[in-house]
Amino acid sequence: MKKFLIVGLGNIGEKYHDTRHNIGFSILDHLAKKEDITFETKKLGDVARFRYKGRTFIMLKPSTFMNLSGKAVSYWLRIENIPLENLLVVTDDLNLPFGTIRLKGKGSAGGHNGLTNINEVLQTQSYARLRFGIGNEYSRGRQVDHVLGSWNEEESALIEERIDKSSRAITSFALAGLANTMNTFNGK
Repeated sequence: MKKFLIVGLGNIGEKYHDTRHNIGFSILDHLAKKEDITFETKKLGDVARFRYKGRTFIMLKPSTFMNLSGKAVSYWLRIENIPLENLLVVTDDLNLPFGTIRLKGKGSAGGHNGLTNINEVLQTQSYARLRFGIGNEYSRGRQVDHVLGSWNEEESALIEERIDKSSRAITSFALAGLANTMNTFNGK
């Protein structure tokens, strides 16, 4: 049975819950709810597992804080013996309009501290990532407030549908492969 490690990036703690920066956690929480499973606190993060169409999904929400995510990713890849090509990291992206989904098989961190740390720890940029657009509608010098802020009223009205679409992209990644999933979901 093929195993996949799905990592949602975010920060632990109630004050970060439902912020733009925690969209990775929110998408994994949504998928767990759809599969009627719960996360358990394990080493370096909260973990939930489910099987679907001959695939095992191991979902990880690192407890290391965003900027040290690589430690948790590396540990769970090793402990579960999951190849790098079966890793998918779900993260926010300032450079994409709100709700836009972009899957890529590799690439730079694009200024994202969580991805920067994963790249450093894994010593590669060659792993799949699902970027969820949070937009860049903020005043000069207010980037941190935007990223760590809650969804505005307009975004809140659309967020559930965009999260659901992202969760479908995750299952597609494991079932249909990266290229097919990119064709189906990118920019939509």
